[in-house]
Formats: sequence, C-alpha cells, structure tokens
Amino acid sequence: MTFDMRIFARAADWLAVAVAVSLPWSTSATAILIVLWLFAVAPTLSIATLRRELLSAAGGLPVLLWLLALVGLLWATNAIWAERWNGLGGFHRLLVVPLLLAHFQRSERGVCVLYGFFLSVLVLLLLSWALIVIPGLSWRGKNPDIPGVPVKDYILQSTEFLVCAFALFGYAFDRMQSKARSWAIGCIALATLFLGNIFFVVSGRTTLLIAPVLALLVGWRYFAWKGVIGAALISGIVGVVVWYGSPYLHARLATSVSDLQAYQQGDAPNSTGLHLEFLSKSLSFVATAPVIGHGTGSIPEQFRHAAAGQTGAAAVASVNPHNQIFAVAIQLGFAGAALLIAMWIAHAWLFVGNRLMDWLGLVVVIQNVISSLFNSSLFDFSEGWLYVFGVGVIGGVVLHARDAAAMPPAAQP
Repeated sequence: MTFDMRIFARAADWLAVAVAVSLPWSTSATAILIVLWLFAVAPTLSIATLRRELLSAAGGLPVLLWLLALVGLLWATNAIWAERWNGLGGFHRLLVVPLLLAHFQRSERGVCVLYGFFLSVLVLLLLSWALIVIPGLSWRGKNPDIPGVPVKDYILQSTEFLVCAFALFGYAFDRMQSKARSWAIGCIALATLFLGNIFFVVSGRTTLLIAPVLALLVGWRYFAWKGVIGAALISGIVGVVVWYGSPYLHARLATSVSDLQAYQQGDAPNSTGLHLEFLSKSLSFVATAPVIGHGTGSIPEQFRHAAAGQTGAAAVASVNPHNQIFAVAIQLGFAGAALLIAMWIAHAWLFVGNRLMDWLGLVVVIQNVISSLFNSSLFDFSEGWLYVFGVGVIGGVVLHARDAAAMPPAAQP
C-alpha cells in the first residue's frame, strides 16, 4: 500500500510540472492536467494533513473565501442560477491552494515545477523575439495584429515575462553574495531580455506599473535603503531610455491618454474609458449592498441593470469589473473583500524570509495584488492558476525547507 501511495505522489509531482509547462501555452491542456493532478494527489493526503493546512492562514483563508461564495449563492436573488453557479466557478481554484501546500511541503520535487515553468516561458520568450526579428516567418502567432505574441494574449505573456525577470534578479543577487559573479551576470542579461520584450515588443499596461514596484522591493531586499535609492535611480534612467527608445511603448501610452480624453469628452467606449466606467459602477454596486454584497454570480445582472437605457461607455454591460476587490465585494460585500485581502496578506507573510524561494513567492503575490487593482486576475483562467500554483508550490517548498531546518540534526535524512 505504501508503494502505491509513492506512485501517486510521484505522479502528482510530475503532473504539477506538466501543468507549469503547459500554463503559458494551452488553456485546454492546463485544465486537463490539473484534473489529473487532483486525481493523483487525492489518495496521498491524510485527514491530519488537510486539517493542518486548513487551520493555517495560507491554506485556510482561500477555503473560507470559497465557503462564503458558496453561501452567497443563496442571496443572489436577482441572478439566474446559471449565473450564480458560473460566479462560484471563479472561486473554485482557491480550493487547490491548501492541496498544493500540503503536497509540496513533503515533496522533494517542488523546484522541478519552477524549473519547468521557467524553461517553458523561456521558450515563449525566444519565440516572441523570433517573430519580431524574423519578419519573413509565414506564421505570425495567434494574433497577427499583435506582433510578438505566439499564443494566448499579451497581458498574460508580459505577466509571465515580468515574474521570470524578477526571479532572475533575485537569483543573480543571491549568486553575487556567494561570489558566483559569472552566473549573476548571465541571469541579469537574461532578465534584461525578458524586460526588453515587455518594453519594446508588447506589454499590458498593468505590467508597466508592477515593474517599478518589484524593482524597489528587490532593491530593499538585497541592499536595504541603498538598494531602494539605487533601484529608483535605475528605474528612472530605464524609464527615460525606454520612453525615447521604444516607439511601441510611446504609442501605447499615447493611446491611453487619447482614450482617456475621448472618454471624458464624449463617453467614448474605448479600453481606458470602459475600465473607468466599470470601476465607477462597481463602487455604486458595493455601496448598495456593502456588508454581504448582492450574492455570488450577481455581477452580470448588476451591470445589465446599470446599462439599461444608457449610451456610449455607460451602455456596455460587462460581466467583469476589472478589479479583483470589486469582483468579490459586489458579490460578497466587505466580508468577502476582507477575506480576500487577508488571504493576500497571509500568502505574503508566508514568504517573509531570506531564502530565494521566499523572494519568488513574494514576486507572485505582489504581482497578483497590483494586477488585481486593474483586472479580476484570480477569476481569469491563466492568471488565476498562475497565482494558485505559484503560491501553492513555492509555499510548499518554503514550508518543506523550514521543516527541515527545524528538524534536529540527528533526525535529518
């Protein structure tokens, strides 16, 4: 029986690696692999193990948020049941966080998952650059109108590139401290290639806001106040260089400004205008049901009602407020928003440490928190699973290392 459990545990390890490899490329493959991972890991988890994770803040708060969403089905009286169940679906992936923490706290292969993800994103980076520097390629990616995006979408791609870039910066500074300068220089060069793609090829606007925050954090982590000042100066210099040297970024920001002006002057339904319209309406939705919200799955009906009889941007009935806090608060009120924020804090606290893995986990959390101010990242398939597997796998690796460090020397393997 023990041998059988080891087979399931080993299968769960490698299926998690497969999920990480597939995430940048295929939604369908990722979904199938996650289901297979759940089947593989289920027989290996004991009641005691699950209880331990559920009683922890990092593992328990995601489940509490899901439970509140489940109960929230009952008071979404203005939404049809299909929309209620669809609304609950956005919360389902949170249930996987404690399972990943439990599995990788005892596994030795958590790092393999991270390597798999990094190598997969590295291939995506090379392919993206190839689409730019080799214009004669007959295949131009999923969307030929957006150069440099081989698969999925530019928002996810720039998010993955940003996470990998700052993971490399952390690894490089760790290598510097251990005098492995050649490795450090190589990692910084590769990180620059990731950032160059974001600044010169294609990027989500949110990614451009997250990058300087992570730069300040990496400066503080490795060099304290001197690092913060240095990171601020470097970010400023890079910003000036990119502004004058990147026609793509210059056009991207100029378009955002013109969209904002068009929305303010004529209620134009452009991207920037719609984001602002959705946020304004979301605030009013929360104000009418501040404590427990309108119920799970109520977002489409709220927007439909608000758009009735309107014109321009105000006439667009969205199913997504493009803000994670509002996406929860509209449905579950301040109670749900408080649980969401508490979950983020618990996950950030999990990665308060000096190891490289702590930095990697913190990058995933901070990226998601800032991104969620402008997108419903946890409810988006790829971004949501990136967060869940990032926190779950890296968190499990961190807990595994802490357990090993706390073990008496005589008891260590």
